[in-house]
Amino acid sequence: MSRARRPGRLRRLTHTALLTLGLLGTGLVGAAEARTVRIVSADTLELRRLDEQELVVISGENVELRVDDDVVRAKRVEFNRTRRTLTLVGAATYRSAKDGQVLAGENLVVDLGDEQVTGQDVLISDDDLEIRGQEIERIPGQLRATGGYFTTCARCGRTPNDYAFRAERLIVYPGDRLVAYRAQLLLADVPVLFLPVVVLPLNDPERQPRLQIGQGAPDGLTVEADLPFSIGASTLGTTLIRYYQNRNPSVGFGVALRSYAPLPFVDRVNLYTLVSPRPFVGTVQQVGDDLDLDFSVTGRVPLSLALRDLDYTLSVTRRDIGRPLTDPERGVTSVNFGAKVDYPLFTAELNYVDRYGPAPTTGLGTPLRTPEVVLDPKPYTRGNFSADVRFSAGRYTGQSNPLSRSASAQGVNITTTRLEESHTLAYTAQPWRNADLSLSNTFSGRYYGTGARTVQLNLGAQLTQRFNVTNTLSASAGYSRTEGTSPFAFDADGRSPRRISAPLGLTLSTVPVRDVRFGVSYTRDLFLTPDQQRPATFTLDVTRVPLNLNSQLTYNPLSKELESFSYSATLSDPQSGARTLVPAQPARPASADTPAAPARGAYYSRSSRWPAPNLTLSANGSYARATGFAPFTLRATVTGDARTNSFSVYATHNIQKPQLDEVGVTISASPTQDTVLNPVSFTASEKLFVPTGRVVGDVKIIWRSRYQFSTTHDLLLTRPATATDSGTVTYSVGTVSGSANAWQVTYGGPYDLVRGGFTRPTLSGSLSATRPDQRLALSAAVNVAGLDQPRTELARADLDANWQFGSRAALSGRALYTRTRSGTYPADVATDTLQLDPVRFSVGIGRQGERPGAYVTASLRQSFTWVDGVRQNPTPLSPVLGLTIDRCCWALQAEADLGLKRYRLSVGLPGQTQYPLFDLIGTGFEVPLLPTRP
Repeated sequence: MSRARRPGRLRRLTHTALLTLGLLGTGLVGAAEARTVRIVSADTLELRRLDEQELVVISGENVELRVDDDVVRAKRVEFNRTRRTLTLVGAATYRSAKDGQVLAGENLVVDLGDEQVTGQDVLISDDDLEIRGQEIERIPGQLRATGGYFTTCARCGRTPNDYAFRAERLIVYPGDRLVAYRAQLLLADVPVLFLPVVVLPLNDPERQPRLQIGQGAPDGLTVEADLPFSIGASTLGTTLIRYYQNRNPSVGFGVALRSYAPLPFVDRVNLYTLVSPRPFVGTVQQVGDDLDLDFSVTGRVPLSLALRDLDYTLSVTRRDIGRPLTDPERGVTSVNFGAKVDYPLFTAELNYVDRYGPAPTTGLGTPLRTPEVVLDPKPYTRGNFSADVRFSAGRYTGQSNPLSRSASAQGVNITTTRLEESHTLAYTAQPWRNADLSLSNTFSGRYYGTGARTVQLNLGAQLTQRFNVTNTLSASAGYSRTEGTSPFAFDADGRSPRRISAPLGLTLSTVPVRDVRFGVSYTRDLFLTPDQQRPATFTLDVTRVPLNLNSQLTYNPLSKELESFSYSATLSDPQSGARTLVPAQPARPASADTPAAPARGAYYSRSSRWPAPNLTLSANGSYARATGFAPFTLRATVTGDARTNSFSVYATHNIQKPQLDEVGVTISASPTQDTVLNPVSFTASEKLFVPTGRVVGDVKIIWRSRYQFSTTHDLLLTRPATATDSGTVTYSVGTVSGSANAWQVTYGGPYDLVRGGFTRPTLSGSLSATRPDQRLALSAAVNVAGLDQPRTELARADLDANWQFGSRAALSGRALYTRTRSGTYPADVATDTLQLDPVRFSVGIGRQGERPGAYVTASLRQSFTWVDGVRQNPTPLSPVLGLTIDRCCWALQAEADLGLKRYRLSVGLPGQTQYPLFDLIGTGFEVPLLPTRP
C-alpha cells in the first residue's frame, strides 16, 4: 500500500472501529458494568464468527486501546464479544489506572465482565515494587501469582537487587499489603533464609504493622502491637494487642478490619473494636476494661420495580477509652440505621436512631428516632398546576422545648410520637395580555402523641401587569398563620406560639424618561398596628452620562416620618471631549407603519456636555431616623491623558457634630516613554484626621520596575505630654520584592516633632542572592544614636546560606547574633547571643556517574552567650557526625553526638520511617525494643 493511500485507509479503519465497538458496547452495558472500549490507534479491524462466538480482531504495529481509564498496548488484540474478553496476542502491556500497576507479558487475557487479567510469565511494576510470576491473575482489589519473585529495589536500577523474595504463592492487595507464602529471602539474589510467610505493607504508615515497647510510671512495662491479617480474598484486618504491666487487668485486645462484598447485598463492612484496661487516675488504679466500638455496614438490595437498588447503612459506635468516669456519654452505644428506596411514584425512607446504656442526664442534641418512616410522593404537575406532598411518622426522643410547660415537666428529654404532613401547591396563569398571575399554598402540620400540634400555613397571590417593556405594576396579597408549640426543641422555632399576618403589597417600577428608573413599593399588614407597619420605599436611579445616581428613600405614610435616605452620585464622562460623526440620512416617505422623515445632513455629536473630560466628581451620604446623618464624603479626581496619571482629593464631613473628620490626597504618575516598561512611576498618599491631628502618608518611587524608594509616616501633630514621641517615620531604598538578587536599606523609627528628631532610630539592611544550587540571605539591624538612645551598636545580624557543589557535596547553615541591654545608661549591661541553627556539611559517596549511595554529614547546633563580654557556661564545640546509606529500597542511619557522647543507629524500609535499633549514651546502652530496669 502506498503512503498516499495509507492515511485515508487509517481514517476509514478508525471510523469503522469506533462504529463497530459502539454497536458491540450495547451488549456490554448490563453484564460488564458498562465498561467502555475505545480504539486509540490500529491498522486493521476484522470481524469473525468462530464456533458460535463473535470475534473482533484488531492488529497493527502499535495497537492501543482504552478500557475505561486502563491502557492496553499490543500488536494484536482479539475481542471475544460472546465471552466479553480481550486476548492480547504476543508481547503486550496492561496498565491499571486505579492501582498504577503495569502488567507486561505474553498472551494476557482481560475479562471485561469481572475486570480480571490473567497470563503467564508476567512482569508487574508500580511505584513501590516489582513482581514476576509464572502465572498471574488480577481481579479488582487483588492480584495473585504462583512461582513469584518480588522486590522493592527494582526502581534503584542496580543489578543484582539488594534484597528480594521468591515465593511459591503470593497475593497483592493494591495500596494495602503483599502476602507471600513459603518464601525465600534473597540477598544479592543469593538465598539466605526461608520464611513460611512474609507480609510487606504497602499502605500509609499509620496502617502498617507496629510494635512499640516502653516503660514508665505508673503503667510500668507497656507493649502495643498491631498485626495485620487477611481472611479470604475480600477481608483485610489488623489484630490489636495492648499490655500494661501495672493495670488490672493487664491485657487488652481488639481488631480493625474492613471487608469488601463479603455477603450478598453487602457492599462493605468496617469494624474497629478495642478492649483496653482502664488507666490510672493519678496514682489510683482503676479496675476493669474500657470499650471502643465502631461497626458499620453499607449495602444494596435489588428490587424489581424500583428505579434503583435499596440503599442501606448501619453504624454502631461506642467510645469509652479516654473518657472520665463521670462523663455522661461513657458506656453509651449509639445505633444508626437508614434505608432508602426510590420507586417511579414515590421515595420511601426508614430511619432508626437509638442509644443503649445509661439514661441521658442532659438534653439530646440529636433526637432519637425509634423508628421513623418517611414517604415522599413524586411532584405532581398538570398544566400550570403543581403539587408536592411529604409524610413522615415515628417515635422520637429529644430535648424538651422550654416553651412547652407540659414537655418541660417530664424532664430534660421527652419521648412521644409525631406525625408530619407538608405540601406545596402552586398555580400560574396569564389572565390577559402582558399579565402574570401566580398562586401558592404551603402547609406544614405536626401532630404529637401528647396532644400538641403545630401548624404553619402560607397563602400567597401576586398579579403583575407589564406596560410597554420597561414598566411593571405588581400587586400581592398573602396570609400566614403559625400556631401551636412543639414539645421537642429540635423542631421548635423559638418564637411566639401563635402568629398571624396578612400583608398586602404594591410595587411599581417605571422608566419615566430615558436612562431614568423610578420605583416605589409599599406593604401593609392587616394584623399589625400602625406603629408596626413597614415604611414605603422609593428608589431613583439615573444612568445618563455624565451623571450616575443611585438613591433610596423610605417613608412611613402613617406616622408621616422619613425613616432613611441614602445616595451615591458620580459626575464623569471621559469621552465628552471626543466628537463622533453621524452620517447623513436621506428623506424617508411615509408608510403604513411609520410617518415620513425629512432629510438630515451629516453632523458631529458628543456623548455629553460635561466640560471636563479628565475630571470625576463623586459624593455619597445617608440618613437614618434612629442614628441621624452619616458622614458626607466628597471626592474629586483628575486623570491625565495617560490613565496611569491621576490626582485625587477628598474630604469627609461629619454632619452630626458638625465638623470636618478627614481630608486626603492621592497622587499617581508614570511617564509613558515606554509602553511596556516605564522608567519611573510615582505614587503618594496623605491623610489628615482633623479631630485628632493625626497625619498618615506614604511615598513610593519605582525606577525601571527594579529599584524603589519609599517613605512612610504616621504622626500626631500634637502629641500627649506623657508620650516620648509623635509617631514613626521610615525611609527605605532597595530593589523591588521578588527579584532573584534583592537588597534593601531602611532607616527610621519613632520620631518626636516637639524635639525635632528621631528618638530610637534603627538602620537595617538585607541582601539576598539566588543562583542555581546557591542561596545567600544576609540581614542586619543597627541601633543608631538618637534623642532617647545614646549608643550606636549592632543589635542583630542573621546569615542564612546554602551551597551545593555538584551532586556530591553541600554546605548550609544559619547563624544568628543578637544583642540586648538591661539596666540604666550608662550602667546598663549588654547580653550577646550567637546561635548556630545548624551549620551542616555533607558529602556523597558512590560511583562516578551514579546516584550517591551513602552520605557523610557533620552538623553543629549550638548557642553561645556573653554577658558584658564574659562567656557564660563555656563548653567545647559539640558537632554531630552522621552516616546515611541510601539504597532506595532500604536506608541505614548512624549518628554520633560528640558533645553528649551519644551514638544512635536506625534502619528504614519502604513506606516506613526510621526505626531505632540501639542508643548508646554515657550512662548505658539502650535497645528501644527491650526495656531497661533502673
